[in-house]
Amino acid sequence: MTAPLYDVLGLGNAIVDVLARTEDDFLIAHNLHKGAMRLIEEPEAERLFEAMGPATVISGGSVANSIVGVASFGGRGAYIGKVKADEVGRHFTHDIRSIGVHFPTAPSASGPATARSFILVTPDGERTMNTYLGACQNLGPEDVDPETVAASRIVYLEGYLWDREHAKQAFRRAAQLAHVAGRSVALTLSDSFCVDRYRDEFLDLMRSGAVDILFANESELRSLYQTADFATAVSALRDENLLGVVTRSEEGCLVVTREETQAVDAHPIDKLVDTTGAGDLFAAGFLFGLARDFDAVTCARLGGLAAAEVIQHVGARPEAPLLDLAREEGLL
Repeated sequence: MTAPLYDVLGLGNAIVDVLARTEDDFLIAHNLHKGAMRLIEEPEAERLFEAMGPATVISGGSVANSIVGVASFGGRGAYIGKVKADEVGRHFTHDIRSIGVHFPTAPSASGPATARSFILVTPDGERTMNTYLGACQNLGPEDVDPETVAASRIVYLEGYLWDREHAKQAFRRAAQLAHVAGRSVALTLSDSFCVDRYRDEFLDLMRSGAVDILFANESELRSLYQTADFATAVSALRDENLLGVVTRSEEGCLVVTREETQAVDAHPIDKLVDTTGAGDLFAAGFLFGLARDFDAVTCARLGGLAAAEVIQHVGARPEAPLLDLAREEGLL
């Protein structure tokens, strides 16, 4: 097998985040489900933007955030996602390439605008996301570059892609190409409401061997196995033939295989500011470690370190170089 050029290739929705602080009353007034992600169309996106308070605009997208995190650790990242050739799309492209991520996807010349996610952060640090997919909907199998897939140690796929048929085809093509090249495929379930929509299809991906590594938080895992009992959900995950990684916020995470379940504590923080990107950056650290053949506990500690960094400031991408932080902690 040829040595990989990239540690992790991400395939996901290329989105620019529009973040604003708000109160719970605002969520209630606009009939928003706290802590959830929902898809909206352009007219509602414009109404919500008008109603929001002062906003910060930052490139985002779940798996894009993870790949930026991999690069911040000193890893070699690549990303496939669709933007339009507009101002917002150019902003996204500049941001992801400026950190050294390989981003080969050609922008759309016409059609919907580059995607935006309007993220409302309440005083407790919880984020409620309202996402206009826009140009993301144009991502298709033709955008999946076989050479980039074959050159990547791990291909990381986003559950949110399952909302559009063309993106779903891109997802399947990337997974197939990765396995033909002898690479591993990871999936993040993305959101419990996403799992509710596509539970059977996600389980089929897991059980058919299309996915080797699964990332989920507690609510996503309970939704996947349709149980209110977390221990029951973990037991069901243990029976799957893959590596499962379950994040538990301040309780850390579980690394689950058929052979054992390992609990790893969360990395300590000084102050919770914004949980946006916590799962994305946890995956970044874990996948970076996995691509470098670290043991599961070290991978989880790297993930916890990255998540701790991102939740102590506004925005879903690291402000401090994760490589430096990991060295300070003796993890690299």
